[in-house]
Amino acid sequence: MNGSLTKEQTLNLRKQFIGPSCTLFFKSDPVKIVSAKGQYMYDEEGHEYLDCINNVAHVGHCHPQVVAAGVEQMGQLNTNSRFLHDNIVLLAQKLVSHLPNQLCMVYFTNSGSEANDLALRLSRHHTKGTEIIALDRAYHGHVVSLIDLSTYKLDRMIDGVHTKPDFVHIAECPDTYRGKYNTASNPNDDLATLYANNVEDILDNIAKKDKQVCCFIAESMQSCGGQVIYPPGYLTKVFQSVRAAGGVCILDEVQVGFGRVGTHMWSFSTQNVVPDILTLGKPMGNGHPLSAVITTKEIAASFEGCGVEYFNTYGGNPVSCSIGLAVLDVIEKDKLLENAVKIGKLMETKLNELKEKYTLIGDVRGVGMFWGLDLVKSRATRAPATEEAAYIVSRLKEEYILFSRDGPDENVLKFKAPMCFNKDNVEHLILKLDKILAELTSNKEH
Repeated sequence: MNGSLTKEQTLNLRKQFIGPSCTLFFKSDPVKIVSAKGQYMYDEEGHEYLDCINNVAHVGHCHPQVVAAGVEQMGQLNTNSRFLHDNIVLLAQKLVSHLPNQLCMVYFTNSGSEANDLALRLSRHHTKGTEIIALDRAYHGHVVSLIDLSTYKLDRMIDGVHTKPDFVHIAECPDTYRGKYNTASNPNDDLATLYANNVEDILDNIAKKDKQVCCFIAESMQSCGGQVIYPPGYLTKVFQSVRAAGGVCILDEVQVGFGRVGTHMWSFSTQNVVPDILTLGKPMGNGHPLSAVITTKEIAASFEGCGVEYFNTYGGNPVSCSIGLAVLDVIEKDKLLENAVKIGKLMETKLNELKEKYTLIGDVRGVGMFWGLDLVKSRATRAPATEEAAYIVSRLKEEYILFSRDGPDENVLKFKAPMCFNKDNVEHLILKLDKILAELTSNKEH
């Protein structure tokens, strides 16, 4: 079917039949992608784009081993998980082998939203609590239970229909550059403690109202909120407080798991913590719908004790699990964690060189294959440079590089490329960024 419609025809049909809330990258001139391979995507005219934003195609677009695994299993059997099948147990076993011992019970789902929604259910049945603590700027999914606690979406709603429930409590995002407590306003303070104390205050208020905390939920590193790396020790302190109050700790690695940090398979390891419930998604199927919830035996037993079975029609189906096994195999075989470490060090060096050259860059933060450039109008005020970020993303597209921006002010440039991104790709990206930043500087001077 590739090329059977012109770009204009595709756009017209989309406007006619696809809900208008389903937006596209580059709204004024969307890219029509017809094929992809590795870290490259191709439009209908054959232009090659360097993909710097696709954390879904984790091991590279259309990796032959992953494609073959799906095709072969689809040609043999695909059915629901009420039948015995090797793939579901082998994938569960493989995932658990990469995790701390206590995380050993697996539930398969189809999306990050499903996984996080199920994680909330597990925590409620285990603690019998109602109160949920989430971080400001968070995004955990598009179902009602998750919109309730995702201010990334909730704060942008304008029709008054959907508002934050009283049982949801929003903690400060521990952003040490742009948050309530930061390196400018609190240069000599322990920022991890200040932000953790905010969660402690929320727990105290919950107790004063004779309520029981259910859970604390956060990404191990916040992605949509602006590529935020938490201060060291933050999650350790929060986990201690939440558990002492009888709650459980959920970490969402739907966007940041499977070796993206390079030094570890899971981003939570960089904070020296282990969650009670872990959710996985996007990269798990390399573009195929596949996600999971992994928890402890105790929490799984509490969920079983509720008296209702858990059944997910497509969760853990043979095709999805075959693909999931292939992804894990490729991560190991292609040494993608090692590559993330190598590329991460190069990105850190090159991005900081750009920061020294251009005052538009206020902060460079990240690790491995996860980076953010916080753009500012002034380093003194840290006022967000939203228009400049939009310009850079648009110009990079003209240079056939796919980039995006995010954060509450949409001024943070996001890098979350496929894990096969290489040294030459970094050099090419930095060359184009340098060129565009120079344009902005020249325009400002004139």
